[in-house]
Formats: sequence, C-alpha cells, structure tokens
Amino acid sequence: MADQQPIIIKKIKKGGHAHHGGAWKLAYADFVTAMMAFFLLMWLLGTTTEPERKGIAEYFQDPFKASREDRGADVGDRTSIVQAGGADITSQDQGQVDKGLTPEEKEPTAEEIEQKAEALEKEKLENLKQKIQEKINTTAELNEFKDQIRLEITSEGLRILIVDAQNRPMYKLASAETEPQIKLILRALAPVINELPNKVSLNGHTDARPFPANQKKYTNWELSSDRANAARFELTQGGLAEEKILRVIGLSSSVPYSAATEPLDPINRRISIIVMNKKTEQEIVDSVGD
Repeated sequence: MADQQPIIIKKIKKGGHAHHGGAWKLAYADFVTAMMAFFLLMWLLGTTTEPERKGIAEYFQDPFKASREDRGADVGDRTSIVQAGGADITSQDQGQVDKGLTPEEKEPTAEEIEQKAEALEKEKLENLKQKIQEKINTTAELNEFKDQIRLEITSEGLRILIVDAQNRPMYKLASAETEPQIKLILRALAPVINELPNKVSLNGHTDARPFPANQKKYTNWELSSDRANAARFELTQGGLAEEKILRVIGLSSSVPYSAATEPLDPINRRISIIVMNKKTEQEIVDSVGD
C-alpha cells in the first residue's frame, strides 16, 4: 500500500464571546424615553384646548413674555394650563406678576370694583341732572316755573323737588287734585327720567297746618300720600314706566324742607322725586324683605 499523506485537520478554536457592553441598553433607554415623551405629548394634545396649547408653547419659549402678556386678564386660564402640564408653578409665577406693577395694572379688588360702579352711576345721575336743567331752561312752559323746580345730587341719588310758591300752589287747597302747572311739569320731566333704568321713589310733603278738628279721619298724612300718588299718576301719563316706581309715600310735615324753614312756609309743601342709585334701591328692597 502506497504511503498515504496524513490528513491533518486543523480545528481553529474560536475565542469566547466578548462581554456584551451597555451600548444597547443606552439605546433602549433612549427609545423608551422618546416613547414616553411622545405619549405625554399626545396626552397633552388630547386634553388641552387650542388657547391652552398656545399658552404652553409661548410660556416655554419665553416665560417672562408670557407672564407679562397674561397678567390681569387670564391668570386663572394660565393656572389651568400649567396644572394640565403637570407642573405647579402658579404661586411662583403669580408672585412674579404682582411684583413691580402699577395700581392700574393690578387686578381690582371687589371694593375697588364697587367704588368704580358707584362713581359711574353718579356720573350718569349728574348727566341726567344737567339734561333736566337744560330742558327747563330751553322749554318756555317749564322755564316759567324754574324757581319751583330744584335739582340736587344726594346720597340717595338725584332728587327733583317741585315746591309750592306763595301764590302758585301745586294742588288745590287741602286736596290732592293737581293744578295745571304741576301736570305740565311732571309730564315734561317723565320722558327724561325714564331714560335711565334706575328706580324712582316719590315722597309727598305738607306744611304743619293741621286739618280742622272735625276731619279726624283725614290728616296731613293721608293728604301727603294722596298727593305723592297723584304725582305718580302724572309721571306715568307722561311716559315714566310703571315698573320703575319702587316707592310712593306720604311724610306729612315730619320732614321740613330745611332745619331753618318755618313749619308753615309754603316751600314745605312739595313733591320729592328721587331717581335712586343702586345702593339706596337695594336698602329699600332689603328693608321690605326683612
């Protein structure tokens, strides 16, 4: 047998697998983080409105600019936006907003709002007073009786007084029957008074002259009440809305025109029309409710 070449089998022993490093773990962690951010973004998009999303975007682009633009108008809206994003920075942000603001830029308090409302209402009553005065001055029929029509702003509102003159009474003697001039005055003033939504109070007054002793069932109390009601009728006939009249009362001679007025002075015989401010109106409503 011929000599055969030996068969040599070389086995190459491969080295063991190298230790797997942390590179894949970092990649996986980045992937998971990205997915969390993606789902958080989707959640925000699904649970917020367009203005809120815009507010969030503006806040993270320029927090100070967003604070300046939002203060005084939508602090509450921004609060909900921040909370929706999962961060509670409301108190800190509000503190930044309040610092260094002028009184005009700060949120008005309830007291300040009430004061502004009262000032605005007083201005409207002043304008009504001026308009009535102009009507008296430019209307020949009213101008004739201008000395008997007196206007003043009081704590109750605009008071329009129509008083008796020495030789020019508003009513028949000891009666609630109106004279022609008071009908003219009341019907002319009614449309102007009706321009404001304010409620109206009517007060009747007499002097201190008593009724004869044989008329015990009818006194200055009844007379002043009847005269106030007669004035109410003329005002409504002239155009004043009935629902604007809140109160019609007679005060007899209990409230003189002034402390210096003589009890029998004709000026005490008067009709007082009060275009009330809201505060006085509410006090009357509350007193009746109690």
